[in-house]
Amino acid sequence: MKTECSMCGGLIEVPDDCLKGELVSCPDCGTDYEVVGVGGGQVTLQAAEDVKEDWENKIRIICN
Repeated sequence: MKTECSMCGGLIEVPDDCLKGELVSCPDCGTDYEVVGVGGGQVTLQAAEDVKEDWENKIRIICN
């Protein structure tokens, strides 16, 4: 399946056997998308949220 990137208009190739929750990326701009719906030969993507972790805090805990 193919769909258009909402950021740059590039073509995103999504595997036919993709599952809800999988991540795909635009090959042109690198934007990550989460598959939120699959059915009827169509796929629905949503911009993936950036997960930010507090690495400094984790390092402090490990080192102490």
